[in-house]
Amino acid sequence: MTNTPDASTPDTPEHTGLTDTEAAPPDDTDTAPPDDTGTTRGGAWIRGVGVVAIIVAALAALAMLAGQSLPERTGPPIENIAVERTVLEPGQISLTLRNVGPDPVTVAQVFVNDAFVDLDGAEEPLGRLDSETITLDYPWIAGQPYLISMLTNTGLVIEHEIPAAVDTPQPGAAFFGTMALLGLYVGIIPVLLGMLLLPVMRRASAEVVKFVLAVTVGLLVFLAFDGASEGLELAAASGGAFGGTTLVVLGAAAAILTLMGIDRYLRARRARADAAGASELRLSVMIAAGIGLHNLGEGLAIGSAYAVGELALGAFLVIGFTLHNTTEGLAIIAPLTRRRTSVPTLLGLGMLAGAPAILGAILGAGVSNTEVSALLLGVGVGAIIQVIIQIVPSLRSDDRTGSGPWVLVGIGTGMLLMFVTALAVPA
Repeated sequence: MTNTPDASTPDTPEHTGLTDTEAAPPDDTDTAPPDDTGTTRGGAWIRGVGVVAIIVAALAALAMLAGQSLPERTGPPIENIAVERTVLEPGQISLTLRNVGPDPVTVAQVFVNDAFVDLDGAEEPLGRLDSETITLDYPWIAGQPYLISMLTNTGLVIEHEIPAAVDTPQPGAAFFGTMALLGLYVGIIPVLLGMLLLPVMRRASAEVVKFVLAVTVGLLVFLAFDGASEGLELAAASGGAFGGTTLVVLGAAAAILTLMGIDRYLRARRARADAAGASELRLSVMIAAGIGLHNLGEGLAIGSAYAVGELALGAFLVIGFTLHNTTEGLAIIAPLTRRRTSVPTLLGLGMLAGAPAILGAILGAGVSNTEVSALLLGVGVGAIIQVIIQIVPSLRSDDRTGSGPWVLVGIGTGMLLMFVTALAVPA
């Protein structure tokens, strides 16, 4: 006869025949390993910094040993001086020189239009990348061209040309106020005038809007080439002391990476908002930011040129830049034709695109450094390239197979429009 278990008997270890360990599972909370994630990450950072320090020390030692083992260079010294700034005052011409060559340079004598002049400064040799200002006592005449020849102690002649002598304005409240007013004329007013076409664009068909976007791409392509040519020209004039044309490429790369980060941030915000509206506004913000960076470089070039008297200011210049930059306002409003946008938002976009011209004009007048001008023009070029990348997908046909013929016509029209309006701007 089989014995059945009593239901009233408790299931103790004695009745079940199990040990204490078998009866109750172990408590994992008491035996869990400690969290050492922070320690692991800290150790990885320490190891990484140590490896980088070892690499830097090895490269420094290699450079020192290699420099000592190389034979001495034979032949005449390589002398090269760049004139970074020219200041003309009554009876005086001041030149800021920088040695962009590998060997020290001593300016022994200076001639202006083949006439010997007294020299103040440059008493000691100018080392590599060093700068010094020399002052020439010469009764120059306004509007006349001058050729300055600097004779070094080795007999090398380095020339600098002043196309037309003009008294250099002295920085002051009135001077910087004029620069701000010039930036207002060049940047904000033309952009806002172009944005007044938004009501007309809202009544246009989708094909017309796509054509206007294509015109926008043409405008931006012209601005990119224009900014790149100006930046490379300024970089070449700087003598290459701090990289020369490399500064333009560096500025462009920095702008592209920065705007890519901004675009990622705006895309993340778009996911939490209205997708269609945010996409259109995001594209307008990107266009305005790109045009603003371009206008920053443009204003800096204008300010620095005005500071040394190389650009005639007048009504014709203002009208020319106004015609040239009005099309930028049209580029900003092109993506907004299918959504309602408040007036403060439109004003904000206009300020984002036009206000940097004021800052650029003030900085250019106060700094007047060709390297900074080249770098900022490169920033503008990179910004334009990134904006073009953002607009191109909007130009594809509905089946996403390519772009229609009117898109190509629009791009050509935009480039031609910018070229024609640029002819009104005196060089």
